[in-house]
Amino acid sequence: MSTSIEYYFQKLDKFPIPGFFDGLSETYEILQRAKQYLADTLVKNDVHENHGEVRGDAPNFHGNYYIGEGTVIYNGVTIIGPVWIGKDCELMPGAIIRPNTIIADGCSVGHGSEVKHTVMMPGAKVASLAFAGDSVLGVSARIGSGVITANRKFNQSEVTLKVAKDKKVPLGDSFFGCVLGDASRLGANAVTQPGTHVGPHTWIFPLTNVRGFIPECKRVYHETKLVMEDNEIVELKP
Repeated sequence: MSTSIEYYFQKLDKFPIPGFFDGLSETYEILQRAKQYLADTLVKNDVHENHGEVRGDAPNFHGNYYIGEGTVIYNGVTIIGPVWIGKDCELMPGAIIRPNTIIADGCSVGHGSEVKHTVMMPGAKVASLAFAGDSVLGVSARIGSGVITANRKFNQSEVTLKVAKDKKVPLGDSFFGCVLGDASRLGANAVTQPGTHVGPHTWIFPLTNVRGFIPECKRVYHETKLVMEDNEIVELKP
C-alpha cells in the first residue's frame, strides 16, 4: 500500500494524456514514465508549441515544450523543456518550470515558485515561493506558500521510503521529493523530507516537517506552547 498508485490517486481517468498510467503500479514509476514520455513526444519531434496566452513580457522558453489552450503565462516565467502543460493553467510571475515536468489541466504555479521533474494532476496547485521537486501531486492537491519538498539526501544515496521500523522501500533514484495524494494539503512553510508519501485527504499543517509514510485522512502538526510575556517600552533609534 505504501507505494501503490491506486492508494494515492483515484482519479487517473481525469489525466489529459491518454494511457499515461498504463502498466504502472508503483508511485516511483510515475516520474520515470514522465521523463520517457517527454523524450519520446516532445524531444524526439522537436516540439515548440504554445497555444496559451502570454500576458506581459514574453516568457523565457528553452528546449521543447507544449502548452495547451486557455493557459495563461505571466511576466517573468521561465520554462526549461522538455515540459508539457495542459489547458486552463496559470503560471504566475517569476515561476520556473524545469525539465521533465508535466502539468495537467487546471493547475497553477504561484509567483516565484519552482517546479522540477514533477507531475501535477488536474487541479493541483503550488502557491507562491515554493519548491516542488521530483514529486507527484494528486488531483486538487495543494502546496502552500514557502513549502519545500526536499528531494535529495545529504549523502546523495538512493532515496527510500521507511514503511516500518526495519523496512525501507527503495524509490529508484537519488532524487525523489514527495508524493501528495488526491486533495491533500501542505500548509505554508511545511517541509517534506526526501521520499515522503502523503495519503489522500491528509493535511500537513504550516511549519510542519514530515518524512516517511503518512496515511490518508489525517491532520498532522507539531504541538507547541505559545509563550506571551510582558515587554518593556524601548525608544528605538531611527
